[in-house]
Amino acid sequence: MLSVLKCVALYYKILEIMEVKKNPSADVGRNSSLFFAVGLNIMLLLTYFGFEYKTYDKTLTEADMLMLSEQLEEDIPITNIEITPPPPPPKPVVTEAIRVVEDVEDVEETVVESTEIGQDDVIEPVVEVSDIVVEEVEEDIEVAFAVIERVPTFPGCKGNNDQLRACFQRKITEHLQKNFEYPEVAQELRITGKVFVFFLIDKNGNVTRIKSRGPDKMLETEAERIISILPKMIPGKQRDRNVGVPYSIPINFQIQK
Repeated sequence: MLSVLKCVALYYKILEIMEVKKNPSADVGRNSSLFFAVGLNIMLLLTYFGFEYKTYDKTLTEADMLMLSEQLEEDIPITNIEITPPPPPPKPVVTEAIRVVEDVEDVEETVVESTEIGQDDVIEPVVEVSDIVVEEVEEDIEVAFAVIERVPTFPGCKGNNDQLRACFQRKITEHLQKNFEYPEVAQELRITGKVFVFFLIDKNGNVTRIKSRGPDKMLETEAERIISILPKMIPGKQRDRNVGVPYSIPINFQIQK
C-alpha cells in the first residue's frame, strides 16, 4: 500500500513538472526573434560607426602647425620711401620795362545805329525783276516700252512703231543667244533658274541702270554682263522729245542633258 502511494505521488510530481514546462512564462525561446532583431540592429550600428570613423596622422598636423608658427614669427622689413619735394617754380623774367603812357588823344565814340525798320522807312529794291533769269531744268522722263509713241530703235531696225518694236525684241533675243556663256562653276554645281534683268535705255540711247534678280549671284552677274554689252540705240521719243524707256527681259539658265 505504501509503494502504491509513492507511485501515485511520483506520478503527480511528474505531471506538475510537465505543466511547469508548458507554462508560457517559463518558455525560454518565446522572445528569441525580438532578441535577434535587437542584436542585429546593434551590430549594424557598430558597423556604421566603424566605417565612418576617421583617423589623422598626428605627425603631419604637427608639422603644419610648426610651419605656420614660423611664418607668423617672420619679421617683415619696413621699407621707407623718400619722396623728394618738387623744385620751386621759376621766377618770372621781365624782358621789357613797363612804360606808362599818358592818355592825351581824344577818343571818338562810335554810334551804333539800329537795324530795325520802322513804318516811315522806305525799302529800296535791291534786284530788279528783269534781272532774274529762270533756267529751265530738263527733267528725265521715263515712258513704258508698251505705250511709248516711238520705241527705241535697235541698230539695223526700220519701219513703223510696231515693226520697230518687233525688230527690237528679235534683236535682243539674237544678242542673248550670241553672247550667252554659262558660268562654269554654276554648270558644275548644276545651278539653274530664270534671271529677270531690268535696264533703262536713256534719252541718249545708252543702256543704264542694269539690275537683275535670280536664284544665284553667278547667274545674275552673267545676265548683267550680256545686257551691258548691248549697242547704243536711237532713243525713244514721246511728243517729239527724247525720253528714257525701261525694259525687262527674262534669261533662262538651263543645263541640257
